[in-house]
Amino acid sequence: MTKPVAIPEPRQPVLARPSDTFARLTPLGWTGGLIFIVALLAASFILAGYFVVYWRTADMDFMVVYSALLLNDGQPAFFPHPAYFTVLGVKLWFQVLHQLNLLDTSSLSRMPPATDRLAFDAAMTSVIRAARVVAWMTATSFVVVFAGLARWLVRDWRVATLATFAFAFSGGVEFHMRVLRSEMIAGCLIIFALMILIAVSRRGTIWRPLAIAAAAMLCVLGLENKIHAILLIAALPLLILPFGGPASASDEFWSNSARAWLATLTMALVAGLLLRAALPLIALGLDPTTAMPSLHPLLLGKFGVYQLGLLAWIGAGMLTFAMVQRVCLAETFAAIFAVIAGASLGLLALFIEYNPSNVVVVLNPIEEMMTFAGQSAASAIDSGNPFAAIGLFLSGVASVLQRYTFVLFTSPRPTVFLTWLIVPGIVYAWRRGERQTATQSALLMLCAIAIDSLGIRRGLKVEYFIFTDPLIIVAGMVLLDRMNDLRFHRWAYPIGVALVALHIGVSQAEPIKMVTARRGPEGICEWNQYYLPLLPMPWCELPAKRP
Repeated sequence: MTKPVAIPEPRQPVLARPSDTFARLTPLGWTGGLIFIVALLAASFILAGYFVVYWRTADMDFMVVYSALLLNDGQPAFFPHPAYFTVLGVKLWFQVLHQLNLLDTSSLSRMPPATDRLAFDAAMTSVIRAARVVAWMTATSFVVVFAGLARWLVRDWRVATLATFAFAFSGGVEFHMRVLRSEMIAGCLIIFALMILIAVSRRGTIWRPLAIAAAAMLCVLGLENKIHAILLIAALPLLILPFGGPASASDEFWSNSARAWLATLTMALVAGLLLRAALPLIALGLDPTTAMPSLHPLLLGKFGVYQLGLLAWIGAGMLTFAMVQRVCLAETFAAIFAVIAGASLGLLALFIEYNPSNVVVVLNPIEEMMTFAGQSAASAIDSGNPFAAIGLFLSGVASVLQRYTFVLFTSPRPTVFLTWLIVPGIVYAWRRGERQTATQSALLMLCAIAIDSLGIRRGLKVEYFIFTDPLIIVAGMVLLDRMNDLRFHRWAYPIGVALVALHIGVSQAEPIKMVTARRGPEGICEWNQYYLPLLPMPWCELPAKRP
């Protein structure tokens, strides 16, 4: 009897597993990658920032330092932006260094006269370098905070690491890391508020109203440092709407129980107390004629018109989200009271170093912005013709799109290269059925384009990138997190390496230009008398030198 012979099955070919691009681009892990990014920032700051001659980036270095020195002398200081926390941070840092015997010139009265050029140069070099350290510490801290919030927003820590790298080496952060400007604090605080709101809009929790209160407070604090932040704040209600989902409904705690309404009542009480404390500031802002008689109302000859419209817009956005995402009535009211509480608490920060002019410009930001607007923008608004303003805006959009190509208009902004992938990524996500993700990313991009289009009126300088670069990065992060499988595409790794190289290379263009510049300090004399009346420069004729 013969036995059947088993015929072995043919061996299946072993297919090579596609390489994971995320793993190859983040070999140091989450903590190691973050340490590496911070170390690169420190190296860049030391090599092209700290040791640069003190007058190289005088606008706004001199203005912020001058205000801090005035405050340390007990004198009032006001700057139109108003750079409130930037000035306070430098002021306190000077005091700390002086107490440690590391800085002799901590106040204006200690500044040597401009007639003693050597002593003046040495003193200004020490205070400007000390102030630049504040800029570097601020930027580094914000990169770390951005990393934490990015990790909260996305499922894959590697996506958060790549987004943090893109943020750290964006044109805005790289510029502000070595220059004292008001935009860094303002832009980042609003972006952090946006990221918090995105996170809590996706999932209902018992603590969501407190997170909303924190976001409202961050918005007001950002506005207090740079009034241009009003544009980002106005965009938040629209940006949050598409981030809701099935998990956005209220937590069980808020299901209209007695405990829920007790929590709502408590939030209302806190909001009322904080609002009452902030009422003197609000009253001053609505009637600024005594503090700043030169300021003129924007609409209907009255102050406070568009501010009320903005509050209504925010309230409408909250109510729309609540209805669409099945948020309980108790939580909806608690969230509204939370916004009032957070915004009022943010306003109370103006009492830290009270100056009526700061209050007026913070509560009337557009009126103050119009005093710095170009002739074309001012004429379009003063004419009362809406088509003139629309035409001006559309021309700004065309100019922004030209800049986003980088080829038609180069700039030290590596984030534009992300737009080359984000825009087709939005189309790809939509066609693949990820329409909510495509909508989220598209709205973030449209907001960035709109704000940049308004910034065109001031030349869309590199300092304004910090308002919109994070929007572009978050848009890319949202897309990449949802379409995680793209990391196995054969072109993913070379594209990723190219983007990393472009971010490092292009972001250093402005610092290198600053180090290698050959121009002198004479241009400072154009504004020295106006912004630094008690701090004459040795090379300027006015203001007069004190003996």
